[in-house]
Amino acid sequence: MSTLIHPTAVIHPKAELDSTVRVGPYAVIGEKVKIAADTEIGAHVVIDGNTEIGIGNQIFPSAAIGLPPQDLKYKGGDSRVRIGDYNQIREFVTINRATEAGNVTQIGSHNLLMAYVHVAHDCMIEDGIVIANGVALAGHIHIESKAFIGGILGVHQFVHIGRMAMLGGMSRIDRDVPPFMLVEGNPSRVRSLNLVGLKRAGLSDDEMNILKKAFRLLYRSDYTMSEAIEQLSLLPDHESIQHLRQFLHLSMTGDKRRGTIPGK
Repeated sequence: MSTLIHPTAVIHPKAELDSTVRVGPYAVIGEKVKIAADTEIGAHVVIDGNTEIGIGNQIFPSAAIGLPPQDLKYKGGDSRVRIGDYNQIREFVTINRATEAGNVTQIGSHNLLMAYVHVAHDCMIEDGIVIANGVALAGHIHIESKAFIGGILGVHQFVHIGRMAMLGGMSRIDRDVPPFMLVEGNPSRVRSLNLVGLKRAGLSDDEMNILKKAFRLLYRSDYTMSEAIEQLSLLPDHESIQHLRQFLHLSMTGDKRRGTIPGK
């Protein structure tokens, strides 16, 4: 194991590292950290707090994971960070632990977080997501699987970003982003379906056509959003339509009621 850990790295004796973990120069790993097999920790990385990292992750130089949240409500409780498998966490990414004791900031698996991404406390990042350079995620953000977040943009706290959505670079995201949509601008607007992302995900022609009908009902008709959501129930009952309806309903009626990015 000593051949995989650079002699300048500082690792707390109670930290739990699999024997295949590689640790670069001047990395610092704290007492409650657990790291699973085949994960690589780059130079000058800091990992602290109650942090658990899965299999096959690549964490590039100067990332900082599991440090206290930038939240004035934080009182020092034993909150957590959980990271899944096969993620790429690039240079200078920061991932803060949750605010309340027992709560978690969670990153799923097979994600790419490019350089200088900030993931604040209590965020939930699912699987297969790309977050480009310089993105700032405020607290309590939920990003569903296979979303693409363009570079140099900010996302407001508590925002929910739907599955396979695409956010254009330098946009301002202050409300929920529905699944399957392409959002861009400041102020942001739903511009179209994320056609490229949907094709890459392997959606059938039939499902694509139904989503196109849903888009026209939601953003190119004279219906109010509530009326358009009701009209979605008349479309063929594909899983993607079910998910879209549930997302929109929750955005309008849930605890936060932020509403969604408009189309006009």
